Amino acid sequence: MDMNSDDEDDLLQPEKLPIYQKGKEIFEMVYKLTDLIPEDNEHLNFVKSGMLSDAALLTVKVAGAEAAGLYDLKMENAAIIRKAARDLMVQQHSLDMFGFEYPEYYQLVRNLIEEYRLLFIDWVAGFDKWTVKILHKCEFSSTNLRCNG
Repeated sequence: MDMNSDDEDDLLQPEKLPIYQKGKEIFEMVYKLTDLIPEDNEHLNFVKSGMLSDAALLTVKVAGAEAAGLYDLKMENAAIIRKAARDLMVQQHSLDMFGFEYPEYYQLVRNLIEEYRLLFIDWVAGFDKWTVKILHKCEFSSTNLRCNG
């Protein structure tokens, strides 16, 4: 196998992954939607901040997981992504509760998150479980923790 192949280059560029691209699409949709929030509504602007943060995590943590390479770090990033996506999924209720004028538009975000969920399942299934780094052998007792390097 040629070490400079396009497939290997793709592994080094997470922005080419379908899950990354879908996360970017979600961020763009959330950004457009939250741009409709009036600047003078403090509660909705707080919700907006959380939504933008959660939407950004859908790409940032994919890139971080791909760069990490280790299974345990990938799974840690995957857990953060899962929580961010779940939090995004329920934000329509907050928008509605705080008087957002167009909460029905949020269904577009929910549809994109469902597409992301399917990509997420495939992405996590592709993690190599044998790339775990064991740093120390540790012994636990009721009084202390002892690790040998």
